[in-house]
Amino acid sequence: MGPLYTEVFGSHNRMTGFALRHTVLFLVVFCSHSVCGQISYSIPEEMKKGSIIGNIAQDLGLDLKRLKSGKARAFSGDITEYIELNRDNGLLLIKETIDRESLCEKITPCALHVQLILENPMELYSITVEITDVNDNAPAFQKNEIRFEISESAAAAARLVLGRAVDPDVGINGLRSYALKPTDNFVLDNEGGGDRNVEIVLHKALDRETQARINLLLTASDGGEPRLSGTMQIYITVLDANDNAPIFTERVYKATVTENAARGTKLTTVSASDADEGSNSFVTYFISDAVDSTVANKFTVQKENGEVTLNGELDYEKSNRYQLDIQAKDQGGLSDTCKVIIDVLDINDNKPTINILSMSSSISEESKPSAVVAMMKVNDPDSGANGQVQCTINENIPFIITSPSSNFFSLRTEQDLDRERESEYNITVLCSDEGVPSLSSSASLHLHISDVNDNAPVFEKNNYEAYVVENNTPGLSVFTVKASDPDSNQNARVSYILEDGTVNGVHVSSYVSVSADSGVISAVRSFDYEQLKDFHFRVKAQDGGSPPLCSNVTVKITIQDQNDNAPQVLYPVQTGGSLVAEIVPRSADVGYLVTKVVAVDVDSGQNAWLSYKLQKATDRALFEVGPQNGEIRTVRQVTDKDTVKQKLTVVVEDNGQPSRSAVVNINVAVADSFPEVLSEFTDFTHGKTYNDDLTFYLVLALAAVSFLFITCLVVIISVKIYRWRQSRIFYQSNLPVIPYYPPGYTDTGVTGTLPHMYNYDVCMTTDSRKSDCKYSTLGGHKVLVMDQSFTETMQRTMKENSLLEDTNSPELVRVLKFHNLLLHTPPNLA
Repeated sequence: MGPLYTEVFGSHNRMTGFALRHTVLFLVVFCSHSVCGQISYSIPEEMKKGSIIGNIAQDLGLDLKRLKSGKARAFSGDITEYIELNRDNGLLLIKETIDRESLCEKITPCALHVQLILENPMELYSITVEITDVNDNAPAFQKNEIRFEISESAAAAARLVLGRAVDPDVGINGLRSYALKPTDNFVLDNEGGGDRNVEIVLHKALDRETQARINLLLTASDGGEPRLSGTMQIYITVLDANDNAPIFTERVYKATVTENAARGTKLTTVSASDADEGSNSFVTYFISDAVDSTVANKFTVQKENGEVTLNGELDYEKSNRYQLDIQAKDQGGLSDTCKVIIDVLDINDNKPTINILSMSSSISEESKPSAVVAMMKVNDPDSGANGQVQCTINENIPFIITSPSSNFFSLRTEQDLDRERESEYNITVLCSDEGVPSLSSSASLHLHISDVNDNAPVFEKNNYEAYVVENNTPGLSVFTVKASDPDSNQNARVSYILEDGTVNGVHVSSYVSVSADSGVISAVRSFDYEQLKDFHFRVKAQDGGSPPLCSNVTVKITIQDQNDNAPQVLYPVQTGGSLVAEIVPRSADVGYLVTKVVAVDVDSGQNAWLSYKLQKATDRALFEVGPQNGEIRTVRQVTDKDTVKQKLTVVVEDNGQPSRSAVVNINVAVADSFPEVLSEFTDFTHGKTYNDDLTFYLVLALAAVSFLFITCLVVIISVKIYRWRQSRIFYQSNLPVIPYYPPGYTDTGVTGTLPHMYNYDVCMTTDSRKSDCKYSTLGGHKVLVMDQSFTETMQRTMKENSLLEDTNSPELVRVLKFHNLLLHTPPNLA
């Protein structure tokens, strides 16, 4: 066969938001006698599980029956099987999500090679599935950030190597471009393309004093749709060069000193700053050589910190002003100069004296503003301005100092106090006179803020949720709620109280209790997940203040399931006196659905996952049970040699630890006619052995047939009368032939089957060769429901009418109709 190309467009119905439109291109090549072939498909990566690749049966021209009979299977030989075949419809499906980058990395084209194998006769088809790339990977740098150091004196065109980004996608979805922001000082150089390291080039001179650190963002983008990108932060530190001279903060500094100041008295401090950094910014101070040596010898300046101090004795009457020229010089020889003017003042040699008249060691946090904390008297024996005193306190505290009268000062509250924000204060009172220079003294006050109950307890969380496994021991500690109170002592002592509430009409205290001291919540009873899955209640936290403050929180307890319930078999129902049989025709093919075991487990999660297995069977080679769906099917062709009576025992197990199980017995009749089933299962019901009485019944049947042919003309009238009497007996008797209607349930698709309904017309005569059973099916099952008393009632009626001895009448016919005999497998179990 020549090459055949077909383009198929499909929609992937499991994609969210839009239909995925993809192209499948396949090539089919056959070998001689149809024993081998080749077909190709093209699909995008990342398709969901169960997505359709193509109709392999249609593309290869295979019949669906051939796929089933040949046990068709797809095989790749890889560790992970990405592709599977659905024999029922011939579709090739995605079994595991395919990641092209993991499968082929940069290799293109990327393909999976799968073999389709059929048996009886053996056929082999090669399937090539090309995986096309989708833009599912953004470019990524090896590092999220990179740091450089460059001198501010660096020349233009200096280059910095940044590395490159990597994108595992291929083609247009791969790496395409780089972008750099901002570009004030550096520009991007990537002339070599994606395989070359990216470099940035300095195109504008740097100034550390203007911008000491430069932050850049490098972005790598691919060409896919939508476009994806990755970024890398670039941090550049600009190193200093000595390009700035020291600059004094003031051009002229002024200082005053009393005439009796001691040697070493600090007069002032000059300060110069250098915009450079490191050793280039280290400044030293000198008195200029231009200053007269007589003046220069009276003062000194600290070389490191610029502190100007007195080095000799001063006399106000000889000179009341001095001027110094101070020079500041950095390590590179750059310098600046300032003036220092020193005024000599008359003596002010008495400091103010502070006396505490009254002082409170503590004050309540609920005190109002302007409450008096301390009273002080300040004395200065100097006269004039030197005796005038002003007092201040340290800043950023809620207090103020005022002077109600001369020399008296009071310390008062200025704002509302909050012990939780600040529990105590160290207050420094500084009193200075108005002399030149001013003299001062200070006093330290320690004040404690006492607590009031102004804060309610606060829980650590807005709500709590805990989990308890069912069948717990009463008294089990579930978890702990915790609340804190920023108050102190008794006001911060928190007690926990269970608020009133009900759960399913019962007070919540019947379910849980809470420890008043620790907040530990304990289970009062043993919980049952099947009765109660979760419940809510509220816990109140109350402090020990007066009056007490409180807050509450909602607690949710979720009951977790245990495997404490065994599976329950819903169908087939195990009856006491009746015998339920599934009928399998002898023409049944492989995979014939005999019946389905339907079971449920009231547990949840994996405890309710059920599996089925065949424990016992009259012929294990004939039947199998689906481990997940409980379907009982034939595993081979039914033959005439198979025993009519088949008994199966199926075990249903859940997935709990340890697992629980249930057992169901199923009777199966392998027969094509109802009389054959009736005779066999009558023997089943009475517990007799068919083989033991086989000869007797054959002889009896032969004699009966002969007798019927000889005496048919004699007893024709008697037979007519008998028909009338039998009709009356049948309709008046209470024969327990009752259709069985199993309850309906909802099936999820795994544990249920569709409903099936049958109508049987059964005709029976004493001649087994003429007995017949016809039925019309709406499904694939045949079910015969018989009561053990049915056979006994028949025999008793026939005996009463003397028909057991008279079995040669060809006209003797009993017509039993079983209308609407229903096999109803529960539909769609929820």
